Amino acid sequence: MPCDASLAAGRRIYLDNAATSWPKPPAVYDAVDAYQRENGTAAGRGVYQRSQQVGRTLALARRRVAGLLGASDPARVLFTFNGTDSLNAVLHGVPRPGDHVVTSDAEHNSVLRPLRMLEQRANVSVTRVPCDSAGRIEPDDVARAVRPETRLLALTHASNVTGAIQPVDAFAAIAREHGVLLLIDAAQTAGHVPIFTDRWGVDFVAASGHKGLLGPLGTGILVVGAAAAGQLAPFRQGGTGTFSESDEQPTTLPERFESGNHNVPGLVGLERGAAFLEQRGWTELRRHEIELTTRLVDGLRPLPGVTLFGPPDADRRVGVVSFRLERIDPQELASLLDSEYAIEVRSGLHCAPRTHDRMGTTRRGGTVRAAVGPFNSESDVDALVRAVAEIGAISHV
Repeated sequence: MPCDASLAAGRRIYLDNAATSWPKPPAVYDAVDAYQRENGTAAGRGVYQRSQQVGRTLALARRRVAGLLGASDPARVLFTFNGTDSLNAVLHGVPRPGDHVVTSDAEHNSVLRPLRMLEQRANVSVTRVPCDSAGRIEPDDVARAVRPETRLLALTHASNVTGAIQPVDAFAAIAREHGVLLLIDAAQTAGHVPIFTDRWGVDFVAASGHKGLLGPLGTGILVVGAAAAGQLAPFRQGGTGTFSESDEQPTTLPERFESGNHNVPGLVGLERGAAFLEQRGWTELRRHEIELTTRLVDGLRPLPGVTLFGPPDADRRVGVVSFRLERIDPQELASLLDSEYAIEVRSGLHCAPRTHDRMGTTRRGGTVRAAVGPFNSESDVDALVRAVAEIGAISHV
């Protein structure tokens, strides 16, 4: 197998940004290191200067994230430990026995598994509307699934398999019409495309802090709509550094939902990641993502034996491209790309089994997924295309 120049030079081509972004902006690393070495205090647990400094940094992080996600009140930006934690906070904090939830086949297991448990243990019924083979959800299917006992719509903003961007504004209109709550999984869109929590009227936006928002692992976001906070019960209780005289959970935001110590190293890094996004601006970042995604799709599409999945136009998807190469198992292809070309991609079912069922790829081991980020270049994309072409040519000999 020929060895790509990137491997010979020791260069790593990272194309798994849908799992977690890498590299981070240099300021993220600097902030985490400076906090660990020079501060190291907990947030909200002391009146001394360094603890107060941490509190100010976390407050700034809330303001930056609120601005990026279209929320007017930073107090409604809750810090969690990852996107899964954010989703679980709503899925275990909103539905009650006898309630009904509408979700879709495009969802990640971070939605599917909590809902399955609620079906089995909490007398909550769930309808899963279909997605098409590109991972798109039809709003009319969502509307038809709503019942009198429906309490929550739990839907993804973009498929982590195909990158398909869903019409959140249409989902929000359905939720308002029927008087139900709307939870949006923005793990693949926060930091990639504009999100307008307040303008759309979305009740809950759950996101990872370590993907498009460019923070460290172990960080997550839950934005709570102005009218929804009273309908969300905290599923974690404990110390908050406030109202310590009472053994009842505080009712104020964000303390009501942030028991225990924050992941301060992660959150000081998240603040710097959000600052980078503010400085660069949506227009430039989104244009870069669309250009790289278009280049990747256009490069892979004509290759013999390659099957692409997802919307045909890059402006209708985030920078996620799933594909298969005839005669090569996805796991084997991903392993060859790593070992022979130093290209890191994801293979398999991507924790989204129902999407792969719709695509017809479940029994064939799923797909290979490449996901670009703000620090990828055209040469990264071209290297992947060349590598797939070489592997495909050899596999057909």
